[in-house]
Amino acid sequence: MVKLLSTAEVALLAREHLMRLSAAERRRLVVLVRVGRGRRSRLTEAECDELESLLAKLEPRLLVGEAVNRLSPLPLPRRLLYGSGRET
Repeated sequence: MVKLLSTAEVALLAREHLMRLSAAERRRLVVLVRVGRGRRSRLTEAECDELESLLAKLEPRLLVGEAVNRLSPLPLPRRLLYGSGRET
């Protein structure tokens, strides 16, 4: 039961991050992932740049940090969630 609840919490977090994109951006993300099929070489340079910008909007580092923070009995340091502040 704990695994099921944990999975549901992570799914809700992922949904929150996915909803940061507009409907058109979400559709475009799906198209780029399908076209690329896991390989950057299948995408043009412009498509790679577009995919990177869409993924950056999702804030994957924060998503993983929030998921770990929810599941961990100990709080994570803020720098693990948001970076050291020196990243570009």
